[in-house]
Amino acid sequence: MENTGFSLLTLVLFLPLVGFTILLFIREQQESAIKWTAFGTSLVTFVASLLLWIGFNNQEAGLQFVQRGEWLPSYGISYYVGIDGLSLLMVILTTFIMPIAILSSFNSHIFHERGRVKLYYLFMLLLEWAMIGVFVAQDLVIFYIFWEVTLVPMYFLIGIWGAERRIYAAIKFFLYTMAGSILMLLAILYVGIQAGTFAVPEIIAGIQNGTISFAFDGLFSTQSFLFLGFFIAFAIKVPIWPLHSWLPDAHVQAPTAGSVILAGVLLKMGTYGLVRFCLPLYPEASVAWAPVIAVLAVIGIIYGAWVSYAQTDVKKLVAYSSVSHLGFVVLGIFALNAQGIEGGILQMVNHGISTGGLFLLVGMLYERRHTKDIAAYGGIWKALPLFGAISLVVTLSSMGLPGLNGFIGEFTILLGAFGSDVLGFFYAMFATIGVILAAVYMLYMFQKVYLGELDKEENKNLPPLMWNEIAVLIPILIAIFLIGLQPAPFFNTMNASVGELVAHVGQFVTTVAQAVP
Repeated sequence: MENTGFSLLTLVLFLPLVGFTILLFIREQQESAIKWTAFGTSLVTFVASLLLWIGFNNQEAGLQFVQRGEWLPSYGISYYVGIDGLSLLMVILTTFIMPIAILSSFNSHIFHERGRVKLYYLFMLLLEWAMIGVFVAQDLVIFYIFWEVTLVPMYFLIGIWGAERRIYAAIKFFLYTMAGSILMLLAILYVGIQAGTFAVPEIIAGIQNGTISFAFDGLFSTQSFLFLGFFIAFAIKVPIWPLHSWLPDAHVQAPTAGSVILAGVLLKMGTYGLVRFCLPLYPEASVAWAPVIAVLAVIGIIYGAWVSYAQTDVKKLVAYSSVSHLGFVVLGIFALNAQGIEGGILQMVNHGISTGGLFLLVGMLYERRHTKDIAAYGGIWKALPLFGAISLVVTLSSMGLPGLNGFIGEFTILLGAFGSDVLGFFYAMFATIGVILAAVYMLYMFQKVYLGELDKEENKNLPPLMWNEIAVLIPILIAIFLIGLQPAPFFNTMNASVGELVAHVGQFVTTVAQAVP
């Protein structure tokens, strides 16, 4: 499977850098050329990623489109990329969200206020490259490099083009994520030294055949500490309660495209890390810590929904909803069965589409009214009927209405939680409360913003949707209905890989039961 030549996956990975390089040679004054070059690059990257999906063999559990080349051979570090059913959908999600985010910012007011159009799109393409790298890297050191690189462009996107408290939010985002990353780096170094390689597939193979073992004899053993080093870094990125406080600030202060990328892709790096690294590298610790993590997930589900309802800032309401939605994803992952993990992976995609769509809609309202205060709106549907209709679909999607994408993911996660050998009935029961609360705060927001009397003069003559705004909302709507009505292709993509992962982790359940009474 290994390829020392050039692969399609490497092309997808480095296409954003090609666009980045071209942008360097375009003059700052040529704004139109800069925007269309960035958009064109992201669109070509998306098309190339679809070729990956077309050529992907659903029946094969292992890595595909693999490319490996020595980088630091004396230290066991190599450029090692590949995708399986766990990562392919994350790559597709990334390349799907980026052209939408880039196109949505074409007419943004931030360029009139802050300028630096070229720098903005350079950071966008650099961010896309790093995010794809996170999802395809199969070497722990290469993964860590991509993981850290994502911080830099997002830090500047928030810090330069964000709202009033952008510097505070950017620094908070950077410090929180960096703090968790230090723990993960220590764990990576230990694992690489002990295993003699940083290649993840080789480490997992060594664990399966018994040649590599990280000592486990309870919740506070060597393997558990390694697990926690990775888990805390991922938990901050998700974010899992109580490590979530950076998220509302980052979302509220970020420009619209930044919020779309943050919700659509960056948060998924945390949940993806749980599936890609925590479960297969530390199977016994994953089983042992699953009930504790599931409790945090359930608290996050209910807390995020409760706090969302209390918000007066529409963007902050959507931001807190992510804490609740991603709590479902974490619960599904640590159900440690096929239904839960597959539901969690699909819900990562669903959340990126639905919440990314909500941030787009909030951004469009902000461009027209320059306020995020819920009380400043009311009756918007009467002023912008097409906008209101689209907003209703995206809102119902986020709520998990049957027939739309959100329902499929949440239903599968709850199915996995109910049937879990590691968790149990009560976890799923309390998580179900979150489904009800989601309907409460989403319908509350929709009623306050879109329904009622159009009694504020500022809202009566809002300009209709522009061509680029319609263009970015149409793919969101298509994805919402496609996944909601025909989810089978998405499950088929991940079935084999998830099945192998569940079998790998499942063989350690008995061992953990003996070590942790």
